[in-house]
Amino acid sequence: MGISELELPQGVIACSHADAGQMAEALALRVAGALRQAIEARGSATLVVSGGRSPVAFFEALAQQSLPWAQVLVSLADERWVPVNHASSNEALVRRHLLRGAAAEARLFSLYQVAGCLEQAAELADAAFADLPQIDVLVLGMGDDGHTASLFPHSPLLEQALQTEGSRRVLPMLAPVEPRQRLTLTLSVLGRARLPLLAIQGPAKLATLAEALEPGEVASLPIRAFLHSPLEIYWCH
Repeated sequence: MGISELELPQGVIACSHADAGQMAEALALRVAGALRQAIEARGSATLVVSGGRSPVAFFEALAQQSLPWAQVLVSLADERWVPVNHASSNEALVRRHLLRGAAAEARLFSLYQVAGCLEQAAELADAAFADLPQIDVLVLGMGDDGHTASLFPHSPLLEQALQTEGSRRVLPMLAPVEPRQRLTLTLSVLGRARLPLLAIQGPAKLATLAEALEPGEVASLPIRAFLHSPLEIYWCH
């Protein structure tokens, strides 16, 4: 099965690439172009990305793009609640692979907060993210289980996190794998992105996407909350 065989909602665009390197370059060009447009229109741009291992090639390709990086604000859709020098830290990943060279001039809006417990960290992050401008470009990933950001199927607080008009911008979440303690932006923030992009790789994730496009509960496959216009989907084998 290829992504061209999927029946996509109206306004959702999907494109296939030969390999991860080609997809990373194409995604970097698209993101850079959208950030330039935002800067021209509003004087600054806000980019929110996802962590994990998958985006590394994209981060490195984007870092090579010629942009007025000092006018770009970068943040994360979700974060593992570990110190920023921890091997599992999404912020550390962004600093290492994206914010280098000229791109180091971008401002990083940290989601991680030092606190006595995960719930307190989420409250601190929620207050801080009141100052996050509307997202210009959002780059999401997706797990084989249909999660995106740290919106895991049937997780505690998932219903609250999927409220489009919720009062909370950041919620504590528990992942099924280590490190389990996570912070995630909610749909009330992520769903307002001007340009949402979804990047996935491999047949397993394509099969999950196909399942998510079928009718069903959002709680069982949270990616469903994002599968509508103006989403653009990037996929490679």
